[in-house]
Amino acid sequence: MQDYIVEIEHLNKSFPGVKALDDVSFNLKPGEVMALLGENGAGKSTLVKILSGVYTKDSGNIKIFGQRVDDLNPKKAQEMGVAIIHQELNLCPHLSVAENIFLGREITHSRILSDKEMNKEAKSILDRLNIDIPPETIVGDLAVSKRQMVEIAKALSINAKILIMDEPTSALTSKEINELFKIIRKLKEEGCGIIYISHRLEELQYIADRVTIMRDGKYITSMNFSDTNMKEIITYMVGREIKEKFPRINVKRGKKILQVNNLNAGRLVRNINFELYEGEIVGVAGLMGAGRTETMRAIFGIDRKDSGEIILDGKPLNINRPQDAIKAGIVLVPEDRKRDGLCTKLSVHDNIALPNLDILCDSAGVVDKRKERTMVEKAVEELMIKLPNYDVNADSLSGGNQQKLIVSKWLARNSRVVLFDEPTRGIDVAAKVEIYNIMNDLKKRGIGVLFVSSEMQEIVGISDRILVMCDGRITGELDYKDASQSLILEYATKFDTKIDDVAIA
Repeated sequence: MQDYIVEIEHLNKSFPGVKALDDVSFNLKPGEVMALLGENGAGKSTLVKILSGVYTKDSGNIKIFGQRVDDLNPKKAQEMGVAIIHQELNLCPHLSVAENIFLGREITHSRILSDKEMNKEAKSILDRLNIDIPPETIVGDLAVSKRQMVEIAKALSINAKILIMDEPTSALTSKEINELFKIIRKLKEEGCGIIYISHRLEELQYIADRVTIMRDGKYITSMNFSDTNMKEIITYMVGREIKEKFPRINVKRGKKILQVNNLNAGRLVRNINFELYEGEIVGVAGLMGAGRTETMRAIFGIDRKDSGEIILDGKPLNINRPQDAIKAGIVLVPEDRKRDGLCTKLSVHDNIALPNLDILCDSAGVVDKRKERTMVEKAVEELMIKLPNYDVNADSLSGGNQQKLIVSKWLARNSRVVLFDEPTRGIDVAAKVEIYNIMNDLKKRGIGVLFVSSEMQEIVGISDRILVMCDGRITGELDYKDASQSLILEYATKFDTKIDDVAIA
């Protein structure tokens, strides 16, 4: 058997103002899971995009199955057996599951699409993954977790022998993750080499054979997973020891900022009641589909409220759309930062200025350029956003810096309440700590923080109070001193009608 199915030597890649890869070497054996680790911005995504033909290298050597390749493109990489499952889902929402799986490789007879045959083949692939989704289903009608599984099925449909998984479990439940790991083990047995990128380091113990660690665009080290530990991995990733994973600060609780009374919106927001005070962070825990995101969307005015009252600083608000919430001082850092939180093809400067034009324009509607520049510079400096200049596009930033950019545009307008929906999803350990510190800074300023997270350790580690939701209702409220993962799970499974086989997200 061939020693390596991927061999990369002295790889370099630069973008305007940024050297993304600096003399990087990497290899992959058949039948192994190689965990590719590093902070956001370490160069992981650039490396695998070059391997999959999305980016072209500046210099260096790439061998796939012993064959040197210098002109990789997505089609050629796919023909050589390389498939990538992107962190940001790459599906067409208006097409069916089967049509997405065979997009670009449609099954035809006499130039006529054979939907029947594609549906049959798609069902076979889905059955292999133990995914119960009819192949005729329109992808746009699926939950995020199901779309992720379709993305995996799409990659496996080309019989890839080199499979790249970029944060494949970020939107999956525990049950779905277990099914994915079963598939990974089966692929290993079949000789498939898997490059696995994840910030959920606890997952690695179940599937990883080796780890390769990158930092600041450079190769740092490789080792057998069995020969290392999490503390050592994190130290290599960040270049220093992270002493406190969840930095909690104590702030005296101030006056009541936000009060939500009897809020109802659709099936998953039912009779929601809670209060939020100055100097506290309130976490919202629950299972996938508990109604946490839907509650945030209803408060922010994205989804229509059926009934209920939202009171800010003692004054009832009439929030019918996000603009109403923003002007009142309630802002949202959404779950899908690229789709809902940023204009990725616009500059950092424009992303900060756009939502604040109402306070940057004079009475004639003309932007005060000096005021705008001051706002942008202050926002970037306060949150220590790493960027070469203010004119780079938002999509060129790492995940952690994109998240900070979203927060910065809201802080620029002196908001009173910041709603965070899965603020640390898809970002590395060090960037998570930076987000926690931002939340702590808001807490010190007297700004109310309400955040949803599927990571219970995070909820317990950062929150002052915890609201637990189940089936669209708040089923428990805990002080952090009394909270435990088992107690949160108990409240998170208080269904009106008992449902079996529930898995924490």
